[in-house]
Amino acid sequence: MTEKRVVVTGTGVISSLGLNFDEFWKNIKSGKNGITLVEGFSTENFPTKVAAEIKNFNPEDFIDKKEARRLDRYAQFALAAAMEAYAQSGLDKADFDKNRMGVYVASGVGGMQTIENQYNIFHDQGGRRISPFSVTMMIANMGAGKIAIDLGAKGPAECVVTACASSTYAVGNAMRLIQRGDMDVMIAGGAEAPLTQFSLSAFAANRSISFAEDPDGACKPFDINRSGFVMGEGGAILVLEEMQHAVDRGAEIIAELVGYGATCDAYHFTAPDPEGDGAFRCMQNAIRDAGIDVADIDYINAHGTGTELNDKTEVMAIRRLFGENEKNVSISATKSMTGHTLGAVGALEAIITAAAIKEGFVPPTINLTEIDPECSLSGIVAGKGLYRDIEYAMSNSFGFGGHNATLVLKKFRRDD
Repeated sequence: MTEKRVVVTGTGVISSLGLNFDEFWKNIKSGKNGITLVEGFSTENFPTKVAAEIKNFNPEDFIDKKEARRLDRYAQFALAAAMEAYAQSGLDKADFDKNRMGVYVASGVGGMQTIENQYNIFHDQGGRRISPFSVTMMIANMGAGKIAIDLGAKGPAECVVTACASSTYAVGNAMRLIQRGDMDVMIAGGAEAPLTQFSLSAFAANRSISFAEDPDGACKPFDINRSGFVMGEGGAILVLEEMQHAVDRGAEIIAELVGYGATCDAYHFTAPDPEGDGAFRCMQNAIRDAGIDVADIDYINAHGTGTELNDKTEVMAIRRLFGENEKNVSISATKSMTGHTLGAVGALEAIITAAAIKEGFVPPTINLTEIDPECSLSGIVAGKGLYRDIEYAMSNSFGFGGHNATLVLKKFRRDD
């Protein structure tokens, strides 16, 4: 049976760089830094003081006031981003079979703020004071569940949890459902709201997070002076659609999703395979799945966290896979601007990659002033973005536990 073609018809974003896609993409193109000093709580006694914090998000601008109070911040982000993506796709005005629409929305942790807040109430006031909505607010699948409820999506609704690769897995697995004809539409992506005192302390203890005190230059992927990742929060949702379904209703198509690869390092809880083998096989599988050659890839949105080990091993894997073709590939690490939004970041970067293809624009890696020789790639775009034609592009996500996922997108042409 011939696989169905899968296209992107809608994108929604809640980010420190914008509360909608248009604002977000404008700031990505201009190389704006979305990382600031944390204001949600005092960081006086914390070694980490910066994050990609969303400071002006009012859930009631997107969600009914009563409903918003019953959702954790991560689920608010997910729902707000989903509503934008759905409206952008035009499906909100379309007549179609919602039994053939599903939701795959990931979160690496789920309701972290609810867990922390409700535990503090339990500790200080006892169990009788805990909110009756605690369970539904903290569980990681409620973002997906609430989106399905509000959109009437009666296909499968799931939450994938694979650390920082979670929403890339969600998008890739959603693509598979459409390819094999099980679904016509999938709402796919991720959301995360991890900026709490406990989580910041936990990542500081883990030593993977940056201890930079100045938000300007805090996240420095591939730079010799990089000091770790910078935590972020937000939501990112894509509407994936079977191509003919989208064409028949006259939808505007942003890009086509053509390849997906997933592997596990099977090596360590937090450290990547030192040879970059899992990342190499993941990218190789995605390219093979797309039915193309490495020479066809024009742009890579790298995982590029700004940690010493991740950057080095990802570069190692890219060099091994692309060989001499590497010099023809433009590469950027957009976490330098967005921060690392954990379970949401794969979908966020898939949206950036789709927009890059549509507009023919490679976003920059900001803060890269002195490249680490071990991270040197000739195609890294530093400082300012550049315009170039992009036929095929790749987006990488690698997470704790050795989870790796890669997506390949292409410029849409109906007759391909």
